[in-house]
Amino acid sequence: MTGEVAVLGAGMHPWGKWGRGFVEYGVVAARAALADAGVDWRSVGSVVGADTVRGGYPGYVAGATFARALGWQGARVSSVYAACASGAQAISTARTQILAGMADVVLVVGADAAPKGFFRPAGGDRPDDPDWLRFRVLGATNPAYFGLYARRRMAVHGDTLEDFAQVKVKNAASGALNEYARYRKPVTADEVAASAVVADPLRLLDICATSDGAAALVLSSMEFARRHGAPDPVRVRAVSTVTPTYPNTVLDLPDIATDSAAAIAPAGRTFRASIARAAYEEAGIGPEDVSLAEVYDLSTALELQWYEDLGLCGEGEGAKLLHDGATAPGGRVPVNSSGGLASFGEAVPAQAIAQVCELTWQLRGAAGARQVSGARVGVTANQGLFGHGSSVIAVR
Repeated sequence: MTGEVAVLGAGMHPWGKWGRGFVEYGVVAARAALADAGVDWRSVGSVVGADTVRGGYPGYVAGATFARALGWQGARVSSVYAACASGAQAISTARTQILAGMADVVLVVGADAAPKGFFRPAGGDRPDDPDWLRFRVLGATNPAYFGLYARRRMAVHGDTLEDFAQVKVKNAASGALNEYARYRKPVTADEVAASAVVADPLRLLDICATSDGAAALVLSSMEFARRHGAPDPVRVRAVSTVTPTYPNTVLDLPDIATDSAAAIAPAGRTFRASIARAAYEEAGIGPEDVSLAEVYDLSTALELQWYEDLGLCGEGEGAKLLHDGATAPGGRVPVNSSGGLASFGEAVPAQAIAQVCELTWQLRGAAGARQVSGARVGVTANQGLFGHGSSVIAVR
């Protein structure tokens, strides 16, 4: 397909709480990706940085920040911010530049040094900002939102605390095998149940942490990949960055109300379901073709929701899919073979890039003990504030 670009290299900095600056993490990931690709830094025609709002001006202009740290060599730069979807937007920008003939090789980098505790809006008073309002007016922190969403699944679909706990058990088992993960220890359902309640019904082990970390990719045109000696690389076939359709009748961060559907009937699918659908349509595949998925498990309950939104099962069937073992290692479609955010925590600009790193290693057959047998097609799902959809499909 003419819309494909090659993934020549993938690299990461281990995630954790390291107490250093995001630039250091990003440079480690970038150099690892360049080494993996066998590409000299001077051959990179463009750098796309996923921004971090916690990095001051260097974070706001991450493309130039990373280019400077790696050594000025004249490359184009772009900087992208879309909250948790920043990494996918950066991949989309890089892919567009390659397909437009603006660069043969593009380095995509995202890195963050996250605060302790949950994320909060940037400083200052902004009464027209829904993200600011939900904190100041409702006190609705991210964990509070996760708890409300979990309660909704319990009320609508009959999900239980035990269902949520099993998501953590599954992801922790995979994370224990991942050298880049922050948490590398298996967890039992009893340990999840015994952890402190953070936002009822969710416990501490149901909710992802905030982390330092970085991820990077080297993308290229297919022609460059062939010249470079990579005739059959992993390829990005589709990137979805869609927005909601009015009326949006399912509550999504950061909004504190849904749209009225009194005058216009809702679309046939929710915003989250439309994210994956757009990617499937561009790639010319369906959920039945997917070998593995990396999804945005801010909480255990939200992972179950992504099963349904990706079309891996019907509405309300996420818990059954989990208990059937379909999303576990060795299952029909393993989900979060990396360990997910449950094992990594959030390093916001890096996480959508890290998802594609995992797909790349899996599709190459280079994931070691985490390897998904026969992996040919991988999909990611992510979501940023203010309607930033995020899904990437990679194939081999």
